Amino acid sequence: MNPILLDLGFINIKWYSVLILIAFIIGYFLVINKCRKKGISTSIITDMCFYLVIICLLGARIYYCIFELDYYSQNIMDIFKVWEGGLAIHGGIISGIIFIYFYTRHKNLDLLELLDIFAPALALGQAIGRWGNFFNSEAFGPVTSLSNLQSLNIPKFVIDGMYIEGSYHHPTFFYESIGCLLIFIVLMLIRNLKNIKKGQVTSIYFIFYGIIRFIIEGLRQDSLMLFNLKMAQIISILMIIIGIFLLIKPYIFKQKVKN
Repeated sequence: MNPILLDLGFINIKWYSVLILIAFIIGYFLVINKCRKKGISTSIITDMCFYLVIICLLGARIYYCIFELDYYSQNIMDIFKVWEGGLAIHGGIISGIIFIYFYTRHKNLDLLELLDIFAPALALGQAIGRWGNFFNSEAFGPVTSLSNLQSLNIPKFVIDGMYIEGSYHHPTFFYESIGCLLIFIVLMLIRNLKNIKKGQVTSIYFIFYGIIRFIIEGLRQDSLMLFNLKMAQIISILMIIIGIFLLIKPYIFKQKVKN
């Protein structure tokens, strides 16, 4: 696949960066629309989103570089070449949540309420952003056969794009994109339920994405490693644990109050 969307001569505009930008813009409007309905100051949220984009990109890049330290310690200037790829979503999520935590404390906002607002937008953003991996011919899985991919009803253009270095590969980016899109739909359906508690939309995102990413990461060929363990699978397990805690937390504390 050609990673370049537009060649302007003096600069190349890549699919990867454009898709990330689109994901941020759509996510922003989803968040603002929900905040407006909840009576949360949109000017405060707009300011937060401006810094959040920067923090998440930095966090995603730093996280990636840490686990590719052997290369980047020898090629320092390549750390700044974000346009070439190398952003880890887990780094963006971790840095983003930390930033939102301190921002909500500073602005006297409800952390869990905001995380619940951001969760669907994040899932949709991931579904969109994963296609950057497609155009970069990265984040693919093991070698497979053409007939196997066709049996999975994967679009032909995706299958064609997964013919890399003489072999067909599982399009793990595609699997994750579909998974994130389904998470987005689920979160949008449940977030307005009467019995939903604060933090539970976020908890369902953590649980579902943790499960999906853990499974898909087992197929990926370019995982960031911690010794012999795939770092994304470690983080996915932690996400599932945190998600389960957030899901049952309202009922646990309610029971303690009754006792």
